Amino acid sequence: MTMLQEVEASVDVYITGELSRRTPKTTDYLMEKLAIQDLAARMADNPGEIMPRLVDLALEMTGSVTGGLSLFEPDPAPGIFRWHHLRGRLEKFTGETTPRMFSPCGVTLDRNLPVLCKRPERTYTWLQDAEISLPELLLVPLYVGSVKPIGTLWLVSQDEDYYDSGHARVMTELASFVGIALHVQQTEQNLKRALEHQQTLTREMNHRVKNLFAVTNGMIRVSAKAASSPAEMLELLSGRLHALAAAHDLVRRQIGDETVSEGTELDQLLREILKPHEDSAFSRFEINGPPVHLGDRATNGVAMVFHELATNAAKHGALTLGSGRINVSWTRKDEYLLLHWQENGGPQIMAAPIRKGFGSTLTHNTIVRELGGTLDCDWRPDGLSVDINVPIQNLST
Repeated sequence: MTMLQEVEASVDVYITGELSRRTPKTTDYLMEKLAIQDLAARMADNPGEIMPRLVDLALEMTGSVTGGLSLFEPDPAPGIFRWHHLRGRLEKFTGETTPRMFSPCGVTLDRNLPVLCKRPERTYTWLQDAEISLPELLLVPLYVGSVKPIGTLWLVSQDEDYYDSGHARVMTELASFVGIALHVQQTEQNLKRALEHQQTLTREMNHRVKNLFAVTNGMIRVSAKAASSPAEMLELLSGRLHALAAAHDLVRRQIGDETVSEGTELDQLLREILKPHEDSAFSRFEINGPPVHLGDRATNGVAMVFHELATNAAKHGALTLGSGRINVSWTRKDEYLLLHWQENGGPQIMAAPIRKGFGSTLTHNTIVRELGGTLDCDWRPDGLSVDINVPIQNLST
């Protein structure tokens, strides 16, 4: 028998059957209609207010003394519930957490139906520790366009023998409407992001074609200087172009190909991206750092960032001179990965660029928006220095 089953066996705590046995109080259908209209208006004008307003309306329509939302956070397993938008005498506990497998909210998610509790503090020791006493606790599952609920909406009465089937119905309908509204909002946001992403891909394709010609031209010049014969030049140039194609394929795969891959190692990815800019006689890159595995999305994002940095170095920075070198290193610190890009031996930098090109914008958006990190560029006289901090958990997706 699981812990939840043991708790549910406490029939004097879980009294859901009383909801149907008690005589429902007078139903105010006008109030219900106005509540739905209120939520719909807030959804259109200020979606951020709809969740706290749901709690306020639930309290008003049921005459409850306190209530709130418990949203489920699955990681780390088995997960927890976090209290949001609390009202009444329990408001001071906003932001607190309760265990998934030892909570009335957990029972509600398992049953996927409204649940009624009487004095649950008799069973749940964490309620006793917080000195919380709940005469009756009514919970309903909360959905956002999915089969599984994301949490619960719960209310507490002043007295015992209070809630009935009418209260459960009203709360369920309010929670259902909010779930549908939030699902519509999420769908609209996803569509907007998809359209913005498509526009970015179009601009990026044009940008990359221009860069491809610039880098190829540079390779031809470098190969011509280094080669002693047409055959040697053909070999040098062919190898570099194949490496460049492989690097571009890594970037293209994430943004256009639907094939699912398992990601790659950071060290492997960087060496593949930087390979087109290497010299056959000596290494122009020093790459150092601990093992870091990248998920599909992060693989593409990191590939795009370092492709842009390398392209910029080949067009304007250290890689424009034979003496140019680049050091790429990374370390772990707490929950972050700290990456450092340092150029040396290139032309002296007199000042930071005044105009911010698409490559710079793409790099910034990838690090900040997609990977949730920070980006700091320092245009030192002896070479560009770039520091990137990214949450490690964002690199696994």
